[in-house]
Amino acid sequence: MTVYFENESGMNLPFDCEKTAREVAMEVLEYENCPYEAQFSLTLTTEDEMRTINNNMRKIDAPTDVLSFPMTDYPAPADFAFLEESQDAFDPDSGELLLGDIVICVERVYRQAGEYGHSLLREYAFLIAHSMLHLIGYDHMEEEEARRMEQKQEEILLHLGITRDI
Repeated sequence: MTVYFENESGMNLPFDCEKTAREVAMEVLEYENCPYEAQFSLTLTTEDEMRTINNNMRKIDAPTDVLSFPMTDYPAPADFAFLEESQDAFDPDSGELLLGDIVICVERVYRQAGEYGHSLLREYAFLIAHSMLHLIGYDHMEEEEARRMEQKQEEILLHLGITRDI
């Protein structure tokens, strides 16, 4: 797995962000039986920059905790079968599946970890798991979709030993 990682926030978290992102992303892909090696980009940013990105991309003039930009439209969540016929879905040099981009607001990681009463690691890992599910076609616009994503996120993090009490 290739992770193109950049921390543009000027803030640090007390763990290896790139390593954690890779571990969580790999767990999501294994959980969803992805048959491919994959790559994605991850950028850590500020609240001001997140607001700008959110406004430019979604026409929402407010910061948010995480944004996900999938490279592929899946006919159904985690339905990888159709990719065999799509050369555009793979990096021509590495052959890896192109998942897309994740942007995380570090200030929100700090704030939400405090609000939810769990560790910075748990909050960060949750946002990575959430975004990875988006990158492979999941959404939470409907109540049932939201429950399904929430359950998957919890199971993935539990398997990694990243629980709410750490």
